[in-house]
Amino acid sequence: MKSVIKIGNAQGFWGDIVDAPQRLVESVPDLDYLTLDYLAEVSLSIMAVQRQTDPSLGYARDFLSVLASLTPHLRAGRPLRVITNAGGLNPRGCAAACMKVLREQGCGHIKVALVAGDDVLQQMMHAGSEQTHWSNAETGESVLTIRDRLTTAHAYMGASPLVEALRQGADIVLTGRVADPSLVVAAAMNAFRWSHAEIDRIAQATIAGHLIECGTQVTGGIATDWLEIVDPVELGFPIIEIEDSGSFVVTKPPGSGGKLDLLTVKEQFLYEMNASDTYLSPDVSVYLDDIEFHQEAPSRVRVIGARGLPAPATCKVSATYRDGYTASAMLTIVGQDAVRKARRAGEVVFERVKRAGFELARTNIECLGTGDSVLGLVSTPVSTSMLEVVLRLSAADPRREAIDRFTKEVAPLVTGGPPGTTGYASGRAKVRPVFGYWPCLIPSGDVRPVVELMEVTSS
Repeated sequence: MKSVIKIGNAQGFWGDIVDAPQRLVESVPDLDYLTLDYLAEVSLSIMAVQRQTDPSLGYARDFLSVLASLTPHLRAGRPLRVITNAGGLNPRGCAAACMKVLREQGCGHIKVALVAGDDVLQQMMHAGSEQTHWSNAETGESVLTIRDRLTTAHAYMGASPLVEALRQGADIVLTGRVADPSLVVAAAMNAFRWSHAEIDRIAQATIAGHLIECGTQVTGGIATDWLEIVDPVELGFPIIEIEDSGSFVVTKPPGSGGKLDLLTVKEQFLYEMNASDTYLSPDVSVYLDDIEFHQEAPSRVRVIGARGLPAPATCKVSATYRDGYTASAMLTIVGQDAVRKARRAGEVVFERVKRAGFELARTNIECLGTGDSVLGLVSTPVSTSMLEVVLRLSAADPRREAIDRFTKEVAPLVTGGPPGTTGYASGRAKVRPVFGYWPCLIPSGDVRPVVELMEVTSS
């Protein structure tokens, strides 16, 4: 057993740099595990729209090209294991597509594990009024108010089924919704044969996973001093070097761009943290107050001191539901009094929609550049004497026909709006379905993961 393993993450969301996994694997020849995190909360909503069009979809299709780029290494027998949540809403469909890629690339020895069980939609659909755990965790609203409009409901599984898949010999583990840090936790638990009782080690691995789950956010992306970063074009994706004790170093490939130091690591550490002294995951509750960060060398920060407490008795569910329709349109207004003209033009559009018989549920007029997109954060009014402004109009309503009418009232500003109106080259705005987000908690025992091992066979 190795005393130190290397775990790299080369995708922070669905839409990240598509060739980053290949570059990371090539630049770190002794990488043991590659994690790929595709799922933000909004990702499942996008997948839900795709699955409505084609039931075979609903997963991160970018992973197929990523997998194809990795097959030369897999075919050569490199001992690299891949753990990813690319399965999204349809891990079985994703697994089938991956098997086809591997077959075509001559990787007949590769074992793929499918991990399912995060889909709790049917449980949520049949929830009664007495089952209060399905209530919205932020508002307390009863699930009965949206039950007939539910489209997806997925629980955040932990590392346990991923570890089982790895211990069954899987080279590639495909899953749907899991807690982001659990991808790294699973790798460490498998490599060092940790038991679930070793909660301090698991706590350390959870923090390691949290630090690299968003890819280049820890190597300079979105950093406070981003403007000072050397080579932001080729930001290095992060690597964890973790020991059996749980102590780890976060680093990046030699010669890669970006910046990894105490500032970038601490900023990512605070990302999505609440005001509590405890970070909750399905694997462990992590006590945060004793964690220490030490700069060991350039681009190497060691992290110690995470302490494990028992995992919560509940796990988070991310659900989505149909919530009407929306559209947004943009125009540019230039010249004297540009801001005043833009706001009045927006008012004209919505008044015309109203006179056509549609009282829109929600509307928004933004003059981008004046602070409208960061309401409440601009302490002093921005000058209205700007000579150009981008006007962004948005509307949402339960009725598709109401939003469709809104989209038809923007173009007439080109000839009937204020002087200096331009920027309509993109054409009429598209009407899009809205999927509302519904977070809730359910007893952990109600989530029943399933692991299925598949072997690629020659065609």
